[in-house]
Amino acid sequence: MEAQKVDMFIMSNSKFFESHQINFIRERLLAIDDSKWAMISTLQLKDPTTSLIVSILAGSLGIDRFMIGDTGIGVGKLLTCGGFGIWTIIDWFMIQKATRDKNMEKMQPFLY
Repeated sequence: MEAQKVDMFIMSNSKFFESHQINFIRERLLAIDDSKWAMISTLQLKDPTTSLIVSILAGSLGIDRFMIGDTGIGVGKLLTCGGFGIWTIIDWFMIQKATRDKNMEKMQPFLY
């Protein structure tokens, strides 16, 4: 039964993590006790595709970085109009990985 819960979690949330992290997450989730499942199931993970769309539409205002929790970078992009456009274009390629990294940071307390 435990393995089914973990596999369902992995199937429904795999897009929120890097592909090379999935096996690690699965192994660690199999080892945790049932008391942590309630907290894991209520975790609010950010969608990398949504972050990319927000970055394309409003990246020069730093909204994409505010959305994933990078407040410092968001303020920097807001004050410089996206690094005069350069930072905005770079983020179009990097925001999905940054979102997945933030999601992994949210999972860290449950995996260790």
